[in-house]
Amino acid sequence: MTGSRRRRVTTTVCQSCGMPLQLDTSRKPDVGSPDDPSYCSHCYRAGAFVLPDLTIEQMQARVLAKLRDVGVPEPRARRLTRRIRSLQRWKVE
Repeated sequence: MTGSRRRRVTTTVCQSCGMPLQLDTSRKPDVGSPDDPSYCSHCYRAGAFVLPDLTIEQMQARVLAKLRDVGVPEPRARRLTRRIRSLQRWKVE
């Protein structure tokens, strides 16, 4: 059998904005820290969300703007921001 097969790489992402946690250089995972290991340092600090009243639509707009700023192509940036709805912070219980 010839042909290439794409491998899916599992990446742990922030459960608020979707940023890959390995890219968060300010994040310091510490057992005694009040910071939740599921969130990046941009979203969660000192045991609380940085912007607690942010809506999902506002988060999507913020992430889309940041992705554009760092040069992510528009179609990919939009796909990534659509995934935000499925993250832990935004799930309605």
